[in-house]
Amino acid sequence: MSAEAKAKTLGIVFESAPAQKPYLNMCSRSGNLYFLSGHVSTLKGKLGADVTVEQGYGAAHEVAVKLLQSLRRVAGSLDAVRVVKLLGCVNGTPDFIEQHLVINGASDLLHEIFGKDGDGYHARSAVGFASLPTGVAVEIEAIFEAK
Repeated sequence: MSAEAKAKTLGIVFESAPAQKPYLNMCSRSGNLYFLSGHVSTLKGKLGADVTVEQGYGAAHEVAVKLLQSLRRVAGSLDAVRVVKLLGCVNGTPDFIEQHLVINGASDLLHEIFGKDGDGYHARSAVGFASLPTGVAVEIEAIFEAK
């Protein structure tokens, strides 16, 4: 099944009108690479305090959907790309050490859409921060490559 078809079966809806930000490019292409700006969760709070790992996982999943929507606006189709790298940022308490489990929410979705052993197999960093913009729980940026 193609990445586009898989995303559709998962209920991911792609908007037809571009959602541009006046001050930054949410997805910029350079050569064969697509660089996606940090996309944030709607969930706010701190992992290890008022946000559970499960809630954080869901927030990372949500952010991955937002990344795919921005990517598709520029690339035209998910079938035309492969995942290269994710940088997952987690708003956590100083003793929170499960950032990787939170960012699995994004990686698992990308594996499901693109294949864990194929175009979805990617490098990744999952790191903790003392705070993130507007108090969001998760921010993720990504790099994809045109096939």
